[in-house]
Amino acid sequence: MVDQRGFMFSKWFTQAKRSTARKVVVSLLSVVCLWLVGSSAAVAVIEIEITQGGESAIPIAIVPFGWEGGGSPPADVAGIVSADLQRSGNFSPLNSDDLIGRPVSGDKPRFGNWRIAGAEFLLIGAIDKSGENFNVEFQLFDVSQQRLLSGFNFKVTTQTLRNAAHQIADEVYEEVLGIRGAFNTQIAFVSVEREGSKKSYKLQLADADGQNPQAMLTSPRPILSPSWAPDGVRIAYVSFENRNRSAIYVQDRQQGSRKKLISKEGINGAPSWSPDGRRLAVTLSFEGNPDIYVLNVDDGQTRRITTSPAIDTEAVWADDDTLIFTSDRSGGPQLYEVSSSGGRAERITFEGSYNASASVSSDGTNVAFVHGSDIGFQIGTFDRELGLFQTLTDGSLDESPSFAPNGQMIIYATEKGGRETLGAVSLDGSVVQSLSLDTGGVREPAWSPFTN
Repeated sequence: MVDQRGFMFSKWFTQAKRSTARKVVVSLLSVVCLWLVGSSAAVAVIEIEITQGGESAIPIAIVPFGWEGGGSPPADVAGIVSADLQRSGNFSPLNSDDLIGRPVSGDKPRFGNWRIAGAEFLLIGAIDKSGENFNVEFQLFDVSQQRLLSGFNFKVTTQTLRNAAHQIADEVYEEVLGIRGAFNTQIAFVSVEREGSKKSYKLQLADADGQNPQAMLTSPRPILSPSWAPDGVRIAYVSFENRNRSAIYVQDRQQGSRKKLISKEGINGAPSWSPDGRRLAVTLSFEGNPDIYVLNVDDGQTRRITTSPAIDTEAVWADDDTLIFTSDRSGGPQLYEVSSSGGRAERITFEGSYNASASVSSDGTNVAFVHGSDIGFQIGTFDRELGLFQTLTDGSLDESPSFAPNGQMIIYATEKGGRETLGAVSLDGSVVQSLSLDTGGVREPAWSPFTN
């Protein structure tokens, strides 16, 4: 039968989080099944609004790309690049109406004029239709030094023209800031459509800018805890399609195939991929207590990592050999580190009485997590090398953090106007975004890795 403890813990946890008038000291019994809490959403484009921008954004002129091919191009490449860079909070694109000229790739810019216009960098480009394909080229200039920083051309189709724009934004981001851009990536999230008393759960994917949403899986039962494999192709998640028992599945987003990995008595939850893509850290309770296990994806074999009488859950990989997980062994939920081979666990969070649901940056340096405070639950981070802690958000119901693959942004679940939605915040807290659907809500985001 269904693990009734899990459902009771989840219900209590949700009710406790909504009581923000006083400080909530939550037992980790609530954390065990965070992934059982329902969500509501509809299939729609995610709208992104910048609610707080970087104070030192770099001014850049992005000129509309030249077009050869008759009619209009199927996508506004320059507009997509501009939106990507502005959304990062690191760039401030000049208003297109204020551009002093319309040069295209191959033209020699008049750097003095662009400098007077206030641009530090200049991006120009052109699109040429060739049969069913498009040739896209661009050039990025440093205005003050009057030199070409980057430029190349490539062929794309109608379906991949938007991806080309994201790739150009990634190139600009890396050339100027020295950090790899993450605009040409995706986010996974869980949504629910309601029709009367019935619910339809969906595991959805969308581009990092909220466009091109696609439903990978639709089920009348909850779908929870999506987790990307390092290859960016496979996604693990928890499904309750068998109402009497949860199961962990892996689905191939390209082929559409899916495989049930494990469905034991009790809790089967919180999957997290190892860096080599061969193992999953999971929470299981078939041996009586919720503990951390490592599950071999190929043969389904499990190895128990923790054996504490406390409740251990939500393990994520800091590197090939280290797991970070949530446990109440100290009396309240805190984060701990343990070897992926097992052994003694070490506590790593000490700020406040509630720290849970870790996400680790791809380089293993920073950890984002849910931090409990007097006003509710916010997203906090700490630097594993320096031991520095900071709170990045100011909401009362912020949860489920997930790092962008370049470690510069964190996407998370939150509430806005009574609706379940998403937020994103930069690693230093200077840039804040609100992501929402035009109908319903959305929960449990997971940012994809780099795939090349």
